[in-house]
Amino acid sequence: MNGIASTRERASPLNAIVLQRLEGLAALGFGIIAYALLGQSWLVFAVLFLAPDLFMFGYLRSARVGAMTYNLAHTYVAPALLALLGFVVGPLAFGLAAIWVAHIGLDRMLGYGLKLNGGFEQTHLGLIGKARKK
Repeated sequence: MNGIASTRERASPLNAIVLQRLEGLAALGFGIIAYALLGQSWLVFAVLFLAPDLFMFGYLRSARVGAMTYNLAHTYVAPALLALLGFVVGPLAFGLAAIWVAHIGLDRMLGYGLKLNGGFEQTHLGLIGKARKK
């Protein structure tokens, strides 16, 4: 692929990267609005907003374990299941799910995708960090 084609693709407002980032923004907004409508504590929101990133500690074991644990905490399946559990246990689960969705949305908006086994900088959205600059 030549430089012109790749530049043209990047400039398009409807390319996959832009759409995925907008999708992340939408999820972030949805999570915040849902949480606001639930009327729960914003202190709890602030304290737990980055909690899914604790799953990065799996990288201390290996890249494969790190990717697996990180991805478990950064896929929309987990907060969706928690929200379904909210119908049984009550509004607390809905609030936690909303925080979780907002966190994942922010990550996607910033370009942090699900991790591949090659290391933290390899994501389904492309390379991040130092690997992207090489």
